[in-house]
Amino acid sequence: MSLSDPVLLAVGLLVAAALAWAAVAAARRRARALASAGIAAARQGQGSGRGRARARLGGVWFTIAGVAVLAIAVAGPAASVPVSRASGTVILAMDVSGSMAATDVAPSRLAAAKRAALSFIGAQPDSVDIGVIAFQQGGLEAALPTPDHAAVSAAVRRLRAGGGTSLGDAILASLSAITRRTVAIGRDGSAPDIGYWPSATIVLLSDGQDQAGADPGTDAAASVAEKAGVHIDTVGVGTTAGTTVDVDGYHLFTALDAATLKSISQATGGAYQPASDASELDGIASSIDLRLTVTNQPLPLAGAFIALALALLAAGAVLTVTRSGRVV
Repeated sequence: MSLSDPVLLAVGLLVAAALAWAAVAAARRRARALASAGIAAARQGQGSGRGRARARLGGVWFTIAGVAVLAIAVAGPAASVPVSRASGTVILAMDVSGSMAATDVAPSRLAAAKRAALSFIGAQPDSVDIGVIAFQQGGLEAALPTPDHAAVSAAVRRLRAGGGTSLGDAILASLSAITRRTVAIGRDGSAPDIGYWPSATIVLLSDGQDQAGADPGTDAAASVAEKAGVHIDTVGVGTTAGTTVDVDGYHLFTALDAATLKSISQATGGAYQPASDASELDGIASSIDLRLTVTNQPLPLAGAFIALALALLAAGAVLTVTRSGRVV
């Protein structure tokens, strides 16, 4: 059990101790006064008088005990109890490169991905913090993980297509958002140690088109996630048949690269979800395997101690009034 304000407990217990000392001193003075007047000898053997005295003293001690328990209550006692819940962090890594403007998934790849992301956000409990990373060439952090799902949804709605794609940078930017510190591959290719984050998941929504083709940085970034216990679930947005899209005045052919996305998910223990049309995207929210965690949460006990204190004070008052006719 923990206390939010131990000083109040100490003060309350000192008050209770002072009352107990005063009660003992008063009882001794009364006994000496009766003995000097010869009353004690006269009442020797009179059980009812002794019973009334004990009852009156019992009322005093009940009152003092109530004060002591009330001192514990005002100190803010709390117990730590384990609570199982669906909690953790989810980063929605949204591809907003120029190829996501393609219309092989109606009305466009990006529009379909945004709708899937919004559906996913709406399906998550408040205990899940959700962040958004919009990635082009280099990761662009749009929103840090937060339990405010309305703000995350607003960030998703603001996304626009344009620029190139770097899947490796998207993964590193997502890991940076999870750990709240910059995560980068060393110049010598060394992978950073970012700790262990088993309750974090990255949901990567992309057509898999990487600006560098088979980018070795993507493998290195996925390795960092795998060592940190972060699963990457990938969602392929687009069709393998592909289509052309206008990018900076050029007509470019673009098609879904499912192999790259599958490689990323498999390397981190995640899953690949194909989404060749909008109807398949609607079911993504139920396909992501979030992990349950057990956390210790404080359980306030002040109410229970206050109830006990009131019961003791009431018992003390009843005994005192019924036996002596006085409240104190």
